[in-house]
Amino acid sequence: MAADAVSPWAGNGTRPLCPVDPAFTQRFLPAVYLTVIPLGLLGNALGLWHLCTGPRYAARQPLSLLVGNLGAADLLYVSTLPFLVSYYRQDRKWYFGQVWCHITRSLFHLNLYASIGFLTCISIHRYLGIVHPLQARGRCQGAASSGWLSLVVWVWVIAQIAPDLAFSKTDGMGRPCHDTTGNEHLGVYLPYTFIVTVTGFVIPFLIIVGCYCRVVFVLCRNDSVEPSLRRRSIGLVVLMVVLFSICFLPYHIFRNLNLYFRWRLPGSCTQASKDVYISYQVTRGLASLNSALNPLLYVITSKDWRSRVRSIRQNAGCCLRPPFRRQTSRQAAGKKRNVSLCQGEASNEL
Repeated sequence: MAADAVSPWAGNGTRPLCPVDPAFTQRFLPAVYLTVIPLGLLGNALGLWHLCTGPRYAARQPLSLLVGNLGAADLLYVSTLPFLVSYYRQDRKWYFGQVWCHITRSLFHLNLYASIGFLTCISIHRYLGIVHPLQARGRCQGAASSGWLSLVVWVWVIAQIAPDLAFSKTDGMGRPCHDTTGNEHLGVYLPYTFIVTVTGFVIPFLIIVGCYCRVVFVLCRNDSVEPSLRRRSIGLVVLMVVLFSICFLPYHIFRNLNLYFRWRLPGSCTQASKDVYISYQVTRGLASLNSALNPLLYVITSKDWRSRVRSIRQNAGCCLRPPFRRQTSRQAAGKKRNVSLCQGEASNEL
């Protein structure tokens, strides 16, 4: 939809179509990205640090390997967000070259579908552990199985997004950096996007829904499930509902609708097309939030995460405490020990 500075899809194609002020996108997306950058970097870095420095047995668990791969995908994507902030803050002018434009846009889709793929694997793993614990104990508890599964997910995701690299993201001058492609390629790009939506989102979504419906059914009817496992499983279900209802489902709906309006009604300028475009920009920002929400998986799936965070906070508090307060607290602790010793001696004399 449009080529002018005031357009629903600035710089795509050569025909001025339906004029929409892009100022909303240039305000909204940088604000979201600036929120995701610190949360995504800190959360995923801490999560990966926890997996790498924690007990060796826990780090080699299948679920830990899947969550670790998810964190790596998030860090790859978050590392590109400063460039997109610069792009939108400078009136959609891209100064980093066509190759980096393709890489930046591709890493968004890589993160999106890798997140969905690894969340699907985590859901299947939880389903097998709760619904079929005896059958899964010997087959799905090894690190090798999760390693091969992670490799399959990466290969499958790369195979899905690789065709996107063939579509132009910039104009002849290379200034804009588009997230889809120009109007002249929509006849091919729209079917490709629809196929990726089915294989990368719809099928995994149906698998996850089926897994967690069965998991919730078993948890409600089986009182012998370990309480900690029950809490972690319920938390995982809640997180999946939030991720898919906020980050993934709206984005896929409005991305395909926006492409359809651009392809099917190229000369029209209706309020519906404007509303779809604005909604699509909102869902693009919401989709990037998954990199800030995914670190919650470290808390939900880990048994010792809370204890390690508590010990880190206590150690940091001791290090940051002023010397006078540290000395005072040591003296108070010494007095407590002396009082307890005196009480113990008195009781022994009696």
